[in-house]
Amino acid sequence: MKRGFIVHEEDLSKMTYEEALKKLEEIVEKMENEELSLSESLRHFETGMKITQHCRKLLAEAEFKVEQILQNGELEEFKEAEEV
Repeated sequence: MKRGFIVHEEDLSKMTYEEALKKLEEIVEKMENEELSLSESLRHFETGMKITQHCRKLLAEAEFKVEQILQNGELEEFKEAEEV
């Protein structure tokens, strides 16, 4: 069985936003253009959701930095919101 798009947590945490977005686009293309089994589709979907979460985290960090610079011209450390 091919695993192609499985992304490990440590690899994902090292990805830039651009790298993660490219990987997500590759997954979407594969799911749209190939006949995949249900289990393969679910695996790709799960990987895509992990990558999406990573992208959202990176965007939140960037937004925080921009807000800090606009407010007081200085950067403060980003603290990730607690999950409920």
